[in-house]
Amino acid sequence: MRDLDLGSGVIVPSQLLRAVTSRSGGPGGQNVNKVETRVTIEVEVAALPLPEDRKARIRERLAGRINRSGILRVTSQAARTQLGNRDRALGRLEELLRDAITDEKSRRASRPPEGMKRQRLDVERRGQDPKDM
Repeated sequence: MRDLDLGSGVIVPSQLLRAVTSRSGGPGGQNVNKVETRVTIEVEVAALPLPEDRKARIRERLAGRINRSGILRVTSQAARTQLGNRDRALGRLEELLRDAITDEKSRRASRPPEGMKRQRLDVERRGQDPKDM
């Protein structure tokens, strides 16, 4: 398994990750009954090499994926191979963690330009539909 790169020099070592395999559901003939292709990647949030405020943000934003024990789980069963599913799950986990620890840009308040406002009012005064502008 590979390390996860969360950007800004933050690396989650592969020793903190655990892969669990199980049988995948759905169609697939006889192969689906004997091969464990579904992969679940687990990581304990408390063990991540991040400051406490970032861990709290992960717990808040990914609460639906974290169990009571504080373990974050990502599952993949889309690919037909265990290796393919493991790569997909690792990529998804990396993406989720990266998105959870990044700061959201604050919205700058904006308003329509004065000219557009005047134009809309002129159109309404003439009795036309403002959508036809």
